[in-house]
Amino acid sequence: MNNHQDQPLIFELTRPGRVGYSLPEMDVPELNLDDVIPADYIRTEEPELPEVSELDIMRHYTALSRRNHGVDSGFYPLGSCTMKYNPKINENVARIPGFAHIHPLQDESTVQGALGLMYDLQEHLKEITGMDEVTLQPAAGAHGEWTGLMMIRAFHESNNDTARTKVIVPDSAHGTNPASATVAGFETITVKSDENGLVDLEDLRSVVGPDTAALMLTNPNTLGLFEAHILEMAKIVHDAGGKLYYDGANLNAVLSKARPGDMGFDVVHLNLHKTFTGPHGGGGPGSGPVGVKADLIPYLPKPVLVKREDGYRFEYDRPQAIGRVKPFYGNFGINVRAYTYIRTMGPDGLKAVTEYAVLNANYMMRQLAPHFDLPFNQHCKHEFVLSGKRQKKLGVRTLDIAKRLLDFGYHPPTIYFPLNVEECIMIEPTETESKETLDEFIAAMIQIAKEAEENPEIVQEAPHSTVIKRLDETLAARKPVLRFQKQ
Repeated sequence: MNNHQDQPLIFELTRPGRVGYSLPEMDVPELNLDDVIPADYIRTEEPELPEVSELDIMRHYTALSRRNHGVDSGFYPLGSCTMKYNPKINENVARIPGFAHIHPLQDESTVQGALGLMYDLQEHLKEITGMDEVTLQPAAGAHGEWTGLMMIRAFHESNNDTARTKVIVPDSAHGTNPASATVAGFETITVKSDENGLVDLEDLRSVVGPDTAALMLTNPNTLGLFEAHILEMAKIVHDAGGKLYYDGANLNAVLSKARPGDMGFDVVHLNLHKTFTGPHGGGGPGSGPVGVKADLIPYLPKPVLVKREDGYRFEYDRPQAIGRVKPFYGNFGINVRAYTYIRTMGPDGLKAVTEYAVLNANYMMRQLAPHFDLPFNQHCKHEFVLSGKRQKKLGVRTLDIAKRLLDFGYHPPTIYFPLNVEECIMIEPTETESKETLDEFIAAMIQIAKEAEENPEIVQEAPHSTVIKRLDETLAARKPVLRFQKQ
């Protein structure tokens, strides 16, 4: 079948009696389901599963994989997501039987190697961030945000400072920041950016007060710009009695160059599935360790992994802890991958990550600046933002540009975010992409800009080469298809 658009559904390949799998013989006694499962939960009819051969099912999933966008299959410039290459040595180490086959309920004495790896990873992350202690429990970035905010809340409450009910977030913040603050029981206050895309210090001073629990910030910020006045910002917040929270989504821009702890941050979460090359999404799960300064250590989620003379163990006697936030102390497999990355890169390698990420972003920004609007003309860090205002005047929206990129085989960059940039296009090339790849993407973007001027319909009606044409995103979000119903 030459046209992949005509690929049949797996159910359409069904032929009664064909089997695409083989299972090993059972090595445990067979149980009567009626004895262990309530009758209401036992099927009375066989499920309608496709009956296909092993070859058919392999070809089916291989064909589907060719339609996917992923880091291994192509350039994935998703701003603020750091979609960089996942080294395969990480996968090899994570599959070592001593790591892959252990059980979370084993006695601590039987998994000392795994506990040692986690403890060592904590020590590395403490050094990288400039924090005094780290927990690996949180399952992802937003979970880490919530965990950090709950510790800040516990700190204020233990000091009878219960009036601190507000968390300040910049207008360029990640959407998870105000969401996490709300879930943690805080009210959010927005601080605006100045004309240079940085936090407006005067506006910050005007909103900070005795009700301030924390300021949530990432540095560099979501516009890809380094907050040059970060020490002054930290002083403003600390003098008011608040804490400074670091969103680690953009750590790839300062890795081994600058540490959040040295900037004045009290809490930091890290995205091991971003900066430290764990796979994203369906290849995940994520991991969002949280580091804290000394005065917040008592509130770390328990159990806390500690090193004693007799080995590594989990410590539960932490009366001020916020409690457990993730079963079995986090996503161990992602921790193994991050540890492998840190150890194979070393200090010099991690520093090179930052240098090449910043170089790639600035190179791409300057090449594209003549063809799109550039809201902020200073040097960027790991990512940068363009504006499609020029193309919008020609009837081509940023959404159209993103759809057209699909025809060139690229996953589109982040669009319409941050919200304080009109027709925003946020691009993060990362350090793992070659100059040739960057040049090919630049050429595609320039061609699309030219099409917007000379033949806007081709952009407005994109994509043209995908299996599914343009979707109604609003309808898809509000009325998702929850299951397949056989007609």
